[in-house]
Amino acid sequence: MQGNTEIPILKVLDPGPMTTVQDLGRIGYQALGVPVSGALDQISAMLANWLVGNWAGEALLEATFMGPKLEAMEDLWISVTGARAIITLNGREIEGSQPIRVKPGDILWIKRALKGLRVYVAVRGGIAVPRVMGSYCTYVQARLGGIQGRALIKGDTLMAKQNNKDWAGPKEMYFPYDLVSDFEPELTLRAIPGPQDYHFRNSIELFYSSTFKVSSKADRMGYRLEGPLIPKDLDAPQSIISEPSMPGSIQVPPDGNPIILLVEQTVGGYSKIATLIWQDVSRIAQARPGDEVRFERIELTKAHHLYKETWKRLNDLRERLGAPSHRPR
Repeated sequence: MQGNTEIPILKVLDPGPMTTVQDLGRIGYQALGVPVSGALDQISAMLANWLVGNWAGEALLEATFMGPKLEAMEDLWISVTGARAIITLNGREIEGSQPIRVKPGDILWIKRALKGLRVYVAVRGGIAVPRVMGSYCTYVQARLGGIQGRALIKGDTLMAKQNNKDWAGPKEMYFPYDLVSDFEPELTLRAIPGPQDYHFRNSIELFYSSTFKVSSKADRMGYRLEGPLIPKDLDAPQSIISEPSMPGSIQVPPDGNPIILLVEQTVGGYSKIATLIWQDVSRIAQARPGDEVRFERIELTKAHHLYKETWKRLNDLRERLGAPSHRPR
């Protein structure tokens, strides 16, 4: 196939509890009430795409805890990253975090996650869905993007932009497991104080020295934590003028239970005691209800250093795999 011809590549036999098409997010529309959305664990999503020679922001699948079960309709290269899950190809257990060659009739099944929560499935060439507001990602609450703005259902047929069966694989196979989440039930997340840490002068040390649990109220909008209540100072307002939010902001509502905001939030009216560094947003996205969370205080200059260091390693990896740095024309 040449050009942008779309071909059917995968039939959905079982979608799992929540599988959607995502990319790296819909940027620039929060002022219109449209959240960024996109992959919660961006590092695992990028690695999935790079393993099959795609650019980092190509459309792929994000599955929560289990699924999907897919039947190949073409010769394909597929990769599976993210949570440590049981993966089978035609009933035989295989390893993830590598390019997987499948042929028509093959059944790839991502079963339950053993560690972590979210799995990413990329195909060589990317999943073909319409681009809405510059992005392929799905925002289910508004039925926007992806496949008709919804999660996958049984019987769906996934399309690809082109057939890339003649791809020879990555020029060098290497996967740095220390770049992705450690998927342990106890997480230490690095967080910069602020932007409204001055509302918590009397409780910020309690915040950084305490252990919290991820509550059952955890989804793509945010993770509510349970543990010691973090009160505001007596002279602090109960709420602030609503302001734009970003993934990783940790807001504290009047009940004192911190909430880590994620990708489907646009504005917030509660004070934010701290903000996760970019890398650790991917780590909390793999946490399950009941997992324990602690926060390590770091300063902005250290966060900048870690960000640059991580991106250097990511770009080095991309080059070793031979994946493009930008969206192909």
